[in-house]
Amino acid sequence: MRFIETWTPATLIATRDLTTSIREFLIRPDNYKGAAYPVGSHIDVAVVVDGQPETRSYSLVGEVDGAGYRIAVRRADDSRGGSRYMWSLAPGARLNVTLPISLLPIDWARQHYCLVAGGIGITPLIGAAQALARRNAEFILHYVVRSREDAAYLNVLVPLLNERLVVHAGNEKRRFDLAAAFASLPPDAMTLFCGPMRMLDAARRAWIDDGRALSDLRYETFGSSGLLPTESFRVRLAEQGVEIEIPRDRSMLDALNAAGYEVISDCRRGECGVCAINLIGVEGEVDHRDVFFSEQQKRASEKICACVSRARGTITVDMLLRPDVV
Repeated sequence: MRFIETWTPATLIATRDLTTSIREFLIRPDNYKGAAYPVGSHIDVAVVVDGQPETRSYSLVGEVDGAGYRIAVRRADDSRGGSRYMWSLAPGARLNVTLPISLLPIDWARQHYCLVAGGIGITPLIGAAQALARRNAEFILHYVVRSREDAAYLNVLVPLLNERLVVHAGNEKRRFDLAAAFASLPPDAMTLFCGPMRMLDAARRAWIDDGRALSDLRYETFGSSGLLPTESFRVRLAEQGVEIEIPRDRSMLDALNAAGYEVISDCRRGECGVCAINLIGVEGEVDHRDVFFSEQQKRASEKICACVSRARGTITVDMLLRPDVV
């Protein structure tokens, strides 16, 4: 497996509210040594949702901190429950977390960089901005938010970046033009993106339309973000002739496994495609929330990543037919 989980016990040292809906958590693993981790790293945190053990991934904020790992969690009442659990914790709480791993690599040989953050997507890009600023690299950070009051970590970014930071606040009518931003970049530029799925889809289209290699657009998205509201739906297993209800606060992967229908998985972030299963019928609409399949593959809707993708209505899957997912 590419995503090997090494769990360690930890203590929640402190919390602080960055905005009305974003809270920072300082987590110190037992025997923490403050070892450096790659830019764009995240940790998994063991959470409890409706009495069931689950796992959530959170980006580490900034470069290594001697006090512990810092994460920021946006309270999302329409999510699957991880944020509600995190917000229920008080300093002193004991947690289990994994060691940091990065899925947002930077090619340090480039001369120009562009960072694009949508809302809470700023968290993995703060460390990237710090590293690029320390190297005196040519870069710009576009920070897209509803309002400046919703923009976490401006107090860190403004003195660090000055004119290299551009805040696009919706209530200030500062619409972010992805096409114009990408067209202004030098040919060798690399872009790092983190934001909601709808924004990522627009970014990929604009990047490709500008004639750039998709490999030069590195990205993460939110496992809970999609094009449709998060709601319960039903999965019909063609080979067993049964239907399973997928609650709004559980993933399709977890619900199927809990019902005894094992789906192999790896990243649980919609990035590796290991949990993809065959989709053979749709009575409603599919919400592909992964970043593994291409736009063309998502339109074809022949497979679905069970770890993050959802639906409206009822979908029929065949878990026994598993040819190569690529």
